[in-house]
Order: sequence, then structure tokens, then C-alpha cells
Amino acid sequence: MSVSDRIRIREERLLSDNWYVLKTTTFDWKRRDGTWQTQSRETYDRGNGAVLLPYNLAARTVLLVRQFRYPAYVNGYDGLLIEAAAGLLDNAEPEARIRAEVEEELGYRLGAVRKVFEAFMSPGSVTETLHFFVAEYDAAMRIGDGGGHPDEGEDIEVLEPTLDEALAMIADGRIRDAKTIMLLQHLALNVFR
Repeated sequence: MSVSDRIRIREERLLSDNWYVLKTTTFDWKRRDGTWQTQSRETYDRGNGAVLLPYNLAARTVLLVRQFRYPAYVNGYDGLLIEAAAGLLDNAEPEARIRAEVEEELGYRLGAVRKVFEAFMSPGSVTETLHFFVAEYDAAMRIGDGGGHPDEGEDIEVLEPTLDEALAMIADGRIRDAKTIMLLQHLALNVFR
């Protein structure tokens, strides 16, 4: 039995379409025991995205960004977040979009990129699927300073720690971004062995 056989939508209401789309939905869910239960959930649809972590195997380094994230600040984090370069797809293919984001945020034009997995980042309320990529980089691929687009509110600092330094930043709490932690762990387990 598929999920679509187990759900009946009763009502869907738009709560906000200001920045992204926030809806509340009432539905009936067929439980494992065969009974139907009415539930209500809010969903936030911001579109799907992509993230890429460039690495230099010879130097044992990675490229990261540091930037302000208002939702993290509201939740009590009084620092700039350290993250892998990422962005929303905006109707582009994941690889094409992440290449553009890396150029904008990091200032690098990469060669081959490799998709490693896809994941829902917060499936209890956010609809987004994130496409995860890695790619090798070297100094010859640098085409600019990065930093993002100021007219889009971006004020991005580029960082180039070693993999060991980045892993230590996870351990001591300087890196708290889930997508970045996932890609750093992927590199530690599968690339930098």
C-alpha cells in the first residue's frame, strides 16, 4: 500500500505566501491497524536546494562560508554560521544551480562535481529536498573573491580550513549546520581516508 492510499486531504489553507509558502492542512491518515485518524500539520515550502563541499585532497582542505542566519540568531545562536556553499534550485537542475552558487559564494569555477546523496533536512515541517555534492578544487579554479550578492543580502566570508580543523569545529560547536556536518562526515569517511 502506498502513502497515497493511506491519506485523504480534508482541507488546505494558505497561511502565508510572503517569502515562501506556509500552509496548514487537515487530513485523514490510515494507521497501521486500519483505522483512520484526523490530523493537522503546517508545511513550509521554500523549494528544493543543493549544497556542495569542495575539497583539496593534496592540501587536505575544504572551502566553507561564514554568514549571518537570522533564524539561528532568533533561536539563541549569537554567532555567524559556518556552512558549505548552498542555494535554492529556482527551477534549475541541481548541478547547474550548485555550480553557480559556488562561483557566487566561494569564487571558484569547479571541474567535475559528484552528487553523493539527497536528503530531507527537516521533514516534520519543511518540504525541501537537498541535493548533496562534493568536488575537488585547486587554486587554479579560483575566478574571484566570492562573497555572494550584496543586493540579495549576502555578506559571505570564505574559509579554507583543513578537514581536521573543520571536524574539530563540529566537535567544539563552531560548525552547527546539519548539511555541512553531513558533507564533512562524508569526506572523512569516504574521501580522506
